[in-house]
Amino acid sequence: MMTEGIKYAGSKLKILPHIESIVKKLDVKSVLDGFSGSTRVSQMFAWNGYDVISNDISVWSETFATAYLLHDRPMSYYKEMIRHLNAVPGRYGWFSEHYGGTPDSPGKKPFQLKNTMKLDAVRDEIDNMGLEGIDKAVALTSLILAMDAVDNTLGHYSAYLSGWSPRSYHDAVLEVPHLVSSGGRNMVFRKDIFDLLPEIKADLAYFDPPYGSNNDRMPSSRIRYNAYYHLWTSIILNDRPQIFGKAGRREDSRDWMNGSVFEDYKKDSDGRFIAMNAIERLVREAGTRYILLSYSSGGRVEKNALRDILLSEGRLIQCLEIDFRTNVMGQMRLTNEWANTEKRTCEYLFLLEK
Repeated sequence: MMTEGIKYAGSKLKILPHIESIVKKLDVKSVLDGFSGSTRVSQMFAWNGYDVISNDISVWSETFATAYLLHDRPMSYYKEMIRHLNAVPGRYGWFSEHYGGTPDSPGKKPFQLKNTMKLDAVRDEIDNMGLEGIDKAVALTSLILAMDAVDNTLGHYSAYLSGWSPRSYHDAVLEVPHLVSSGGRNMVFRKDIFDLLPEIKADLAYFDPPYGSNNDRMPSSRIRYNAYYHLWTSIILNDRPQIFGKAGRREDSRDWMNGSVFEDYKKDSDGRFIAMNAIERLVREAGTRYILLSYSSGGRVEKNALRDILLSEGRLIQCLEIDFRTNVMGQMRLTNEWANTEKRTCEYLFLLEK
């Protein structure tokens, strides 16, 4: 099994073996990945022969899932397509203007200019070729993976490193993604999870919602989770949006826009976190026999509250607590006043049978 993905703050790469071990003991043939993100979990399920329903509200996640889970052409076709794109001469365009820099240029940028020129040329060539649907998704996924391999970031696009990272000096090279053979059984959606749940049937739902933060000192206005990857959205849409701030974020990624109810820091009139209500509704409305919920100890909803929600809806079969990583947010200037960098961040996996 080989999954691929961008550097991603919510990546489940390190806990894939735990997810795989839990699910393979169950009588499960179909899986809903309700918040698929970089799609590593969807890919893992597909590699293991499950029928996968992959869903996320992000257009870049939909693109990844379409490429990895729905591709329908021989690899030779995709190799020729990627060979053609790699051969396109670089040129200075919108991405170079806003996101490209040289080793001696002032200011922090996410890429060196030689690679944004590659990005500008390849992105326009994808449109010039008239690629659509799955073919376009494969090409865009390949392009984003190539740019992710040469970026100058901590793994997100809300701030950039002050000195060029060693990988940023490398040349961006497109490669054919490691595509899963689907057999036509997988489905991909880009919907609000509560709109999708009544429409689908699956044996198990894997939920990995945005976490928010359980730290009361967290600023009420902050970068929303989905906004960390605004640049991937711009590459997918190629819409040259209005941007703001030193990071060059899209206007539609401002903190008060496109937030998720699952990361809401506010409380309702009864004094309960809105994020907790969302988790409770998610578990209640899922029409699957099993629910596997992934959550972080740094999330807005605490472990005991999660356990109580699950116990109210069914039988809690298993609960794993996994040491995952230290809080990467502590490395960010905007958040280090409230992030506790000395506390280990754990990942919880709750398995529920309804």
